[in-house]
Amino acid sequence: MDKDNIVATAHAVADAARQAVLPFFRSEGLSADNKAGQGFDPVTEGDRATERAMRDVLAKLRPEDGILGEEYATQHGTSGLTWVLDPIDGTRGFMSGTPTWGVLIAVSDENGPIYGIVDQPYIGERFEGGLDLARVVGPQGERHLRTRGDCALADAVLYTTFPEVGTPDEGAAFKEVASNVKLTRYGMDCYAYALIAAGQVDLVIEAGLQIYDIQAPLAVVEAAGGIVTDWQGGPAHQGGRILAAGGRQQHEAALEILSRFA
Repeated sequence: MDKDNIVATAHAVADAARQAVLPFFRSEGLSADNKAGQGFDPVTEGDRATERAMRDVLAKLRPEDGILGEEYATQHGTSGLTWVLDPIDGTRGFMSGTPTWGVLIAVSDENGPIYGIVDQPYIGERFEGGLDLARVVGPQGERHLRTRGDCALADAVLYTTFPEVGTPDEGAAFKEVASNVKLTRYGMDCYAYALIAAGQVDLVIEAGLQIYDIQAPLAVVEAAGGIVTDWQGGPAHQGGRILAAGGRQQHEAALEILSRFA
C-alpha cells in the first residue's frame, strides 16, 4: 500500500470538492430536492456537483479503487480499497447558510476505514486521521489532533445533530445520557466529530447514520485517540447508532446507558 499516494490523492479529492462546492454555498436561489419518502432529506445541486468532481479526481488518480458515495451508484474496484464519499454532510446546515457542514472522504479496506478527511471548505479547516497522521490545518495553522481524554460523564460536553436523534426509543436513550452531562448542544453534523478529535468535545451520540456519514469521522477521531462504537460497543463503520468519545471513561458511562435501549 502506497500511503503517501493515498494521502496525496485524498487531499486532491478534498481540494476539488472545495472548488466545486463553495460557489453553491450561500448562493442566491439555491434549491433542494427532498430524497425522503417521509420527512425531509434534502439534496442540492451542490451535493451532486461536488461528488462528480470528487469522482473525476479518483478516476484519474486511483482508477483501480472502488467508490461508495451518497449521490451516485457504487463503483466496484480491484485493489481492495474503497473511497467512501459524502460531498456535503449536513445539507440542512448547508442550505441554511451555517458553516458546520463538511466534505467527508474515507479510504476503507474490508475491516473499515484506514484514513479519513473531514473538510470544512468555507472555514478552510481540514481534519485528517489515519495512516500515522492526526492533524488539522486551518486558520490557526497546523497542529496535531488529540482528544481531551477521560472525563466523568458529569463533566462531559455532548453533541448530536437532531434533538429527536432518531426513533422515540433512540431519543429517550439520548435524553437519559444528556441528563447526566454538563452541556448538550445540537446541529453540528460531522463537525462535532472533528471537535472531539480537536479536544473540544467529549461525546457525540447519533442514530440512523449511513456508511458515508461515519467512516471519515471515525478515522479522524480514532487517530486522535478517541473511541467510536455502536450503542452496544461494537464496530461502527457500517453506520447505524453511533457513540463517539474522547476518552474511555465517558464512553463506558454513556455506553452503559445507551446499551439498555439498544
